Amino acid sequence: MFLNLRFFSASSLIAGIFIGTLSGVVNAEKADREKPINLEADKVSLDDNKKESVFEGNVILTQGTTKITAAKITVIQEKDGSQKATAFGKPATFRSKREGVEEFVDGSAEKIVYDSKTDKVELFTNAWLRREKDELRGNYVSYEGSTEFYQALGGGASATNSATPGRVSVVMQPKPKTQPAAPK
Repeated sequence: MFLNLRFFSASSLIAGIFIGTLSGVVNAEKADREKPINLEADKVSLDDNKKESVFEGNVILTQGTTKITAAKITVIQEKDGSQKATAFGKPATFRSKREGVEEFVDGSAEKIVYDSKTDKVELFTNAWLRREKDELRGNYVSYEGSTEFYQALGGGASATNSATPGRVSVVMQPKPKTQPAAPK
């Protein structure tokens, strides 16, 4: 089933806010927020009374350069107007182009939660976040968009998401050295 969310009621706005605000969290291109949100799923349930939307079965949400894939995405609108969205998959993934540079941010986990009130994305179970060649892996990875604060937890001996099971793994590339100005 393919749906273009421009033609839905208030429930579709909930899904739109999810993808639009997740785009902001990973510093996506600002132009993405102005583009239509498209959804593909095998099943969609929209409950305006409960302010809950559920998208199931090979879910693909796209808006401009941002793409989220999952087996299931639920979006709940809170009483204060904020939204909490949860994507489930084995894995659930997202990809978004960063503003002003030819660079993408990618992430993956079995569960991805976004809270628009706190501007925070949390990745649970076999989680990783990558920007270019820099990478952060853990059983839990979070990113707060407003403060650009990252956190990762290893998850104990049973977690297998890094080179050393149960530990956090970070790869940071050296920053290019600035070249001295050429003499005149």
